[in-house]
Amino acid sequence: MKHILLIDDDVDICLLLSRFLGSKGFKISIAHGGKKALETLKKDKIDLVISDFRLGDMDALEILNKMKDFNLEIPVIIITGYSDIKIAVNVIKMGAFDYVTKPLFPDEILHTINRALDFKPDDSKNQMVSKSKSQSLTNINDNFVITDSKESKELFRQIDLVAPTNYSVIIFGESGTGKESVAQNIHARSARKDKPFVAIDCGALSKELAGSELFGHEKGAFTGALTTKEGNFEMANGGTIFLDEVSNLSYDIQVSLLRVVQERKLKKIGGTKELDLDVRIIVASNENLYEACQKGNFREDLYHRFNEFSITIPALRERQKDIMMFANHFLNKANIDLGKNIKGFNEDVEDSFLNYYWPGNLREMQNVIKRAALLTDGDLVQSKSLPFEISNSSKIIFPTNSITNSIQDKSNYAPSLKNIGLEAEFTTIMSVLKQVNFNKTKAAKILNIDRKTLYNKMKAVNII
Repeated sequence: MKHILLIDDDVDICLLLSRFLGSKGFKISIAHGGKKALETLKKDKIDLVISDFRLGDMDALEILNKMKDFNLEIPVIIITGYSDIKIAVNVIKMGAFDYVTKPLFPDEILHTINRALDFKPDDSKNQMVSKSKSQSLTNINDNFVITDSKESKELFRQIDLVAPTNYSVIIFGESGTGKESVAQNIHARSARKDKPFVAIDCGALSKELAGSELFGHEKGAFTGALTTKEGNFEMANGGTIFLDEVSNLSYDIQVSLLRVVQERKLKKIGGTKELDLDVRIIVASNENLYEACQKGNFREDLYHRFNEFSITIPALRERQKDIMMFANHFLNKANIDLGKNIKGFNEDVEDSFLNYYWPGNLREMQNVIKRAALLTDGDLVQSKSLPFEISNSSKIIFPTNSITNSIQDKSNYAPSLKNIGLEAEFTTIMSVLKQVNFNKTKAAKILNIDRKTLYNKMKAVNII
């Protein structure tokens, strides 16, 4: 009997979940806070953890970090909301297996639990190594869908151009655009394709253990180093290493990394021998590394070592022609996963997809469609199976030009303090709305105004 630990400070949710999962043959333990949950994890054998993201005494990120400290390799499923897509991405990076969104549906959570319990990590060196990402999001674009837009064609052209070389590559793109998939395809099209591809999320590495994870250590090198450890660069020798969110590495690690990149030699922490390295380096960042260099947050010499070639992945909203091709690809995957035969999407759903901003890009789309497929009984996905912000996206107008353009269309337009103020308000409001996925309550709170004032200002600057 598999033992599941439920962590939630909502007593009713715990009661409902425990009754449902108990009826399915699971043993259930409940913790109404993070501290109690950690005590349970220390003393009991737990097979799976289901935790709400926000708890009274800590959040899910803290629990995931503590589990790493305890060396507990237990699958964790996080409960969150659709408005928390950035939070969902962060918990996946920190090691959660997957997340489910509110409201909870029994079939969905049971399906996710069974996948988590059945999942067996592949420790083969010839497979991708990524301890900080779940199976469900690691291969988000695993077949690398070939699409028709000019943006996609240019992306594929650059991949074909750089793949046969040994150039180091920087991949830029928003979260969820498929940076790791691009790195995998560069590796797969290179002469190193039969060698290891090792992926590391630098944002999930603690400052204390980053050096050990990347470069390895000798037994006794520091307190807790009970055995010799092989680092990620050594694992990737002969193949390709992918460093995601590389700007998160501390300055000390950047110094050590620079020597590895320049000399192609590696010395483990606490070691004396040097290992010759033959490894291609691909890095990714969702922030501008050059600007990070100017601010002193990233070493300029390291940036230039990496920047032998750079690729920028366009956001999904900038690839309108690709949206439904990706949607159908993810629907096919969901059909296989769920054993269904859903034919496609009705017109309202397609319109919603084309109007939605997609702040989480391909990662968000895959999870939206995965859930919609689970909730669909007929041949077509209906709007009722989509989250509210997507099914109602057609009611939100995303201006293609700034308010400046609408003002300048007027024949009597002249620069004035009022017009400049409107432009500034438009830019600020749009920026905050995008940040919170167009949740007006959250936007009003960030802007320190009430919802009524926000609506009035949105109307004044033509944001409907």
